Amino acid sequence: MTRTADSGIPVSTGPADSGIPVSTGPADSGAPAFASPADIGTYGPYGPGRVAEGAEGWQRPRYPFRGRITADGSSGYRAEPGRYHLWAAWSCGWAQRAAIVRKLKGLEEVVTLSYVDDERDGRGWAFRKRRGPDPVRGFRLLLDAYEATEPGYPGHISTPVLWDRRTGRIVSNHSGDITTDLCTAFDAWAAPGPDLRPEPLRSEIDELNEYLYENVNDGVYRVDGAGTQAGYESSRQRVCQALEALDARLADRRYLLGDAVVESDVRLWPTLARFDLAYNPVGGICRGGLRAFPHLWAYARDLYRLPAFRDSTDFGAYRMSPPPERADGVRHIDVDPADLDWR
Repeated sequence: MTRTADSGIPVSTGPADSGIPVSTGPADSGAPAFASPADIGTYGPYGPGRVAEGAEGWQRPRYPFRGRITADGSSGYRAEPGRYHLWAAWSCGWAQRAAIVRKLKGLEEVVTLSYVDDERDGRGWAFRKRRGPDPVRGFRLLLDAYEATEPGYPGHISTPVLWDRRTGRIVSNHSGDITTDLCTAFDAWAAPGPDLRPEPLRSEIDELNEYLYENVNDGVYRVDGAGTQAGYESSRQRVCQALEALDARLADRRYLLGDAVVESDVRLWPTLARFDLAYNPVGGICRGGLRAFPHLWAYARDLYRLPAFRDSTDFGAYRMSPPPERADGVRHIDVDPADLDWR
């Protein structure tokens, strides 16, 4: 359910009987509105009750808001400068893809962007001083945007989130749709730059995007979240084999589809950037890390030299340590976090 604070901004009062206090809107003083510090002891960890696990462990949550932006508005959301806002998290690779496309297309003044705080508790993503306030509605919690769109929203609170200022609703929280729409719908305002979805390559890009999602982007989560030893071994091998195949693919080309960056490169890179600091040590995927794949490692560093990739990257937000023990009893190989030289 929602209510309206004195500021006139609809804000969340939280799911009924949840016991979790959430945002009360901007303070009357006009000062920026910030959430209280993340507090696992009070609110619990993020996940239980919002992110379900399947029988075999990890299960990708639902992303229920699937509006699309189109140049002509036929989808119900017309591409217009100043109308849409992106909320992202520095640690979130799914959100980084949208931030990269926004900059590659020169849309910084067309679609605004701000970041949530790096730390989460049971309340989900929040706005705190380190990353700045919410500049759109003065929300303290990203949950408030979800509640404004669907009162009592019970699901996963994810980034990126694409918000429509005109309707005061979330357009989409599906990272793939957001990335694709930023690639194509705002060309009237885009700066000269790479065509990330050239018409002759779109079917090949879509096929490659699906391969990357199944075997790399989501694959690393399946390794970490495997509920059985067999599931872990199968998922681990699948990711390692995909990295080997991509390494071989890049032996004779600069980018995944040739000499120009396309959407598939944007979708792969955030996983590579986080691999040695997060996914590999936490999941126990492959010894040697990214440097064990020399062509893939050179490719990742080449992309990092581009401002759109480099400026949306904060390696300090990615570091994670392996869990001390796993309650499910699944044995993972030991891999230490590695600080790579990206120069």
